[in-house]
Amino acid sequence: MGLLTRQIRTGIVLSLVLAFVVITAIALYADVPRMLGALAHFRWQYLPLILALTLFNYFCRFFKWQYYLKRLDVRIAWLKSLLIFISGLSMAITPGKVGELLKSYLLKRTTGEPISRTSPIIVAERLSDGLAMLLLATTGLVLYRFGWEVMLVLLVVGLTGIMIIQNRRLSLAILSFGERLPVLARIAHLMRTFYESSYTLLQWRPLLLAVSIGFISWSGECAALYFVFTGLGIAANLDLFIKATFILSVSSLIGSASGLPGGLGTADGSMLGLTRLLVTTSATLGGAATLLIRLCTLWFGLGLGVIALLIFRSVSPPGFLAQHTDLSTGREDSWEEQKLNTTTNSTLPENEGQRGLQPASARTGDKAI
Repeated sequence: MGLLTRQIRTGIVLSLVLAFVVITAIALYADVPRMLGALAHFRWQYLPLILALTLFNYFCRFFKWQYYLKRLDVRIAWLKSLLIFISGLSMAITPGKVGELLKSYLLKRTTGEPISRTSPIIVAERLSDGLAMLLLATTGLVLYRFGWEVMLVLLVVGLTGIMIIQNRRLSLAILSFGERLPVLARIAHLMRTFYESSYTLLQWRPLLLAVSIGFISWSGECAALYFVFTGLGIAANLDLFIKATFILSVSSLIGSASGLPGGLGTADGSMLGLTRLLVTTSATLGGAATLLIRLCTLWFGLGLGVIALLIFRSVSPPGFLAQHTDLSTGREDSWEEQKLNTTTNSTLPENEGQRGLQPASARTGDKAI
């Protein structure tokens, strides 16, 4: 874990520097004195509602997290699960959100589940959230015909990945080929465990449920941006809500696709540009709205994540987070190796059992496999 931890810490420091640069650039672009004036006249009575809508998003996403844990038969007290889920928000500004693997690491230390088995939850979360955001952006794409090319590429990439995972014959062939490569041979069992969990989570029925939850949850943050606009004095109407939904969903997708920590720069720039294009020509109001919504979503969530992580550490046994797992080389503790050695392949077709394939849920024997 040492090398990965140092990389994450370095990434966070660089991300904070980038965040400072982005915030400064937006403030200068919006004209600092005028932007401060706009913020001074903001209807701050909307702030609790805006934060509540962000919390609504987190609550719905936690429900999806719990559903995924149940799909993989990972048993953990809901309070600890909640702390682990919220702790993951503290890693929102790591490059590509790779720091969210912290959730899998904490699950391993709490339940003994190997990281390779639970990390597909992170992938499934990101994928289902992305598809939900595409749905939210649909109305705006039809009305404004802006950015549909990028959205189409993201949709094709996402659906292609899902179809490959659901095609077991093709996926197993790819895994078998990878096992013959010297570089991948040593982590072959981790790759198979990762694939089996991914196959379980990304079947069409759970995927559609997860996307539906994501649609509802991210609608909360879209509504939050709507109230940011109205709080800045922009006339409230249905058209503004549609525009707010389009702006937040598209800018979030662009930020995620960029791979930059927290979408810094890309999400902010897209939100500012779309706000000026669709809502107001004022750079001052656009800059103020961008900074406010990012404060009430990205930075608010990061703060909650840090608090949850500190609470989790305080209620955990001494040295709980000091144990080592070498993620950089693909090695995990002997628990996983023992599980792989003792698991039978009786639930698999004969040709897959001969390949030593790990079942998606060794304890439940997922019938879909």
